[in-house]
Amino acid sequence: RSPRRSPGLKRNTSSEEIARPGVSSLLSHCVYCSAPQPPDWVCSHIFQLFGVESTAASAPKAGTPPAVTPPSEEPVTQSVPPPLVLSQEEQPKNTDALAQEDEENDQPSLVWFDRGKFYLTFEGCSRGPSPLTMGAQDTLPVAAAFTETVNAFFKGADPSKCVVKIIGEMVLSFPAGITRHFANNPSPAVLTFSITNYSRLEHVLPNPQLLCCDTTTQAKADAKDFWVNMPNLISHLKKVAEQKPQATYYNVDMLKYQVSVQGLQSTPLNLAVSWRCEPTSTDLRIDYKYNGEAMSTPMALNNVQFLVPVDGGVSKLQAVLPPAAWNAEQQRILWKIPDISQKSENGGVGSLLARFQLTEGPSKPAPLAVQFTSEGSTLSGCDIELAGPGYRFSLIKKRFAAGKYLADN
Repeated sequence: RSPRRSPGLKRNTSSEEIARPGVSSLLSHCVYCSAPQPPDWVCSHIFQLFGVESTAASAPKAGTPPAVTPPSEEPVTQSVPPPLVLSQEEQPKNTDALAQEDEENDQPSLVWFDRGKFYLTFEGCSRGPSPLTMGAQDTLPVAAAFTETVNAFFKGADPSKCVVKIIGEMVLSFPAGITRHFANNPSPAVLTFSITNYSRLEHVLPNPQLLCCDTTTQAKADAKDFWVNMPNLISHLKKVAEQKPQATYYNVDMLKYQVSVQGLQSTPLNLAVSWRCEPTSTDLRIDYKYNGEAMSTPMALNNVQFLVPVDGGVSKLQAVLPPAAWNAEQQRILWKIPDISQKSENGGVGSLLARFQLTEGPSKPAPLAVQFTSEGSTLSGCDIELAGPGYRFSLIKKRFAAGKYLADN
């Protein structure tokens, strides 16, 4: 029987009539680290960030500024800076089962780990490869995940000095059993999909080995259509299955992109830090403000951490509000807030205060580093919709996390 559609399916039916030039060509260098293209498309930095095991070649060396190359030439690489790890303390792991398949099939899930790492997987791992058995007329389950990283630098309380960069990727995941289905059906339907809210993206890099799009026309109705090179996809999945026969899922990177930003308005958490340094004491104040308007759907910021190093020979802490942890060996103070949202006190607006007694003052102001994650929304507002038959989305996952999120005096 035909598997029923999972409740995890989410579509964005709204679209504005905004035209955007199509992707006329692919960059041959990483737009973020200026690394030249390697033999394979995926840069290992992205896997360091998300914790996904790469089937591509190793990361490239630093190179020259971006150049332009036709899609038919060598593959393109794309990388992002790894997230700033603020604490060595282990955080509890979460497993979130998001969608339910037919009883005969595995249940696809996204398992999110700490510090911005994630794994897109299918449940039933202990039972071996996914027992995907379906006829030629059945729709095949596919899972999609948008993961974005926001990097920001705040200087004092001046919003005009806020620098923001948001990068992201879209990954598709297939159950391992799909390779047997393709073996029995060597000419499957072409997997086609549309990325909505496309006008918010810039420097879009489709996987040139697996993904095609019309580069001669503009995006219509604020959406862009893509289709998968099925022979290359089948070949890729077959190789991965031979290399990892026990795998229950296959992640495939499809798109990497940078999000168009508007300075302070694009940051989900506004920051301002001020220092008052004297020979015998230091006063530190951190002001923060939740900004739900930066998200496509306002969601809570989870596991928020504020970390600041303080030198000058701290001998005693006074008037620390709210309570914080002081690491005497590393000379740094850490505030932890479980979540910040519109439902928080004062609508997510708050302050962190601390006074330090010094023996070797005055202190030298140091940058504040902040870490957080958020699930269920993105900063770009992009979504994905199927544009052809033969497939169904078993789930669509969205999340974003702080990368290098800093504030200075």
